[in-house]
Amino acid sequence: MDLFDYAERQPPPAEEPVRRVQSVSELTAKIRNRLEGEFGDVWIEGEVSNLRNHGSGHIYLTLKDDQSQIRAVVFRSTARVLKFTPKDGQCLICRGHVTVYEPRGEYQLVLDYLEPKGAGALQLAYEQLKERLAREGLFDAARKKPLPFLPSQIAVITSPSGAVIRDFLHVVNRRFPMIPVLILPVSVQGSAAIGQIAAALDEANALSDPPDVIVLARGGGSIEDLWAFNEERVARAIARSAIPVVSAVGHETDYTIADFVADVRAPTPSAAAELIVPRRDHLLAMVSQARRRLDGNLRHLLAERRARVLAEGRALQGPARRVETALLRIDELMTRLREAMDRLLARRREQRRFLLRAVAANNPRRKLEIARLDHRRCAARLEEKLSASLAGRRHELGTVLARLNGLSPLAVLARGYSVTRLLPSGRIVRLASQVAAGDELRIMLEQGELTAEVTETRDDPRRTKPAIS
Repeated sequence: MDLFDYAERQPPPAEEPVRRVQSVSELTAKIRNRLEGEFGDVWIEGEVSNLRNHGSGHIYLTLKDDQSQIRAVVFRSTARVLKFTPKDGQCLICRGHVTVYEPRGEYQLVLDYLEPKGAGALQLAYEQLKERLAREGLFDAARKKPLPFLPSQIAVITSPSGAVIRDFLHVVNRRFPMIPVLILPVSVQGSAAIGQIAAALDEANALSDPPDVIVLARGGGSIEDLWAFNEERVARAIARSAIPVVSAVGHETDYTIADFVADVRAPTPSAAAELIVPRRDHLLAMVSQARRRLDGNLRHLLAERRARVLAEGRALQGPARRVETALLRIDELMTRLREAMDRLLARRREQRRFLLRAVAANNPRRKLEIARLDHRRCAARLEEKLSASLAGRRHELGTVLARLNGLSPLAVLARGYSVTRLLPSGRIVRLASQVAAGDELRIMLEQGELTAEVTETRDDPRRTKPAIS
């Protein structure tokens, strides 16, 4: 068989399948459609890493666990309404959908909702307490106290360090620099802050010269950071305050239980200062404008009365009528004089009260009282630390004494043993061979001593006691 016959007997080759060549963009689009259809709404929990806040307002981050990680993005519209700031290392519970970023062919999560892990329980506690206090009437508008028009003193309960108190004082000094501000320093975050804030509210109400308004101030933060102002103890302290309380906690979008119980809520601490303190230049302008209106009205009234008197005078036909008109004019002038004197005295009294407030604001007694309060706090903390230190030292001393008693020879004697010494040298006898018949011994017992004379010695391996008399 030649090559031609072999080729004729072979079956024809199978036809190749038609190839469908796709572009990278087409394949990426199909993958994106498949992923978005399959994972259009997912909940995911993970730890934040590689967080980056872009200038566009978007937030880029990676969610990871012990074995895997996935990239995620929070668009500006969602990031703008977040009540907290995500940070690296924070564990989040998120909701979103999976998509593909086609220019790089990478899949990622687009997050629509974020909350710190555990925030759900806090939110439930917040809503339950809010509902219970609302039923008790702590949020009712009828119990809200009005703010004073011009407070003679303001008490601020906040952290003594940080930008909050600086911003508040800056606004007060800019609007009305003569109003004194009393700062009651407290912690504004953590478990210790709850008792300190409640105590500071009671302390402000108990002052001999109490302030006209109290401000609770703190900067923004997550629900955990602001949680001290969601505690029932703080809410009760605000409710029982006889002095109006302004809550200025967090940012404008942050709401705490303290905001609902307080008499007034301010979106920020700086806004609280603007609500409480009027602008001095505006008040002076209003007084000047009122004075000008009063002067104009008086001049108009005098001109009108003068014209009326002249018209009536011309109509008089006898001296008796003129005398009667003069007497009426005198009565009118006396009345106006008394009214003018009353207004002048009222202004002088108001000026005197204002000067007395200014003098009282710099009274050293108030500063001394604040110093006494600080001294009492420090003394209490020192006493607690000394008590704890003494308790620890007593425990250590008891342990050492127990060890010493265990090693003391007296403890050995208490168990029935004795110490035998050879007289007159006082050497301790440990072996029978160390003494001889006729030697004098002194035996120390648990209570008392014995003097004995050796009559016989035996060096017995069974350690028989020597005979003594």
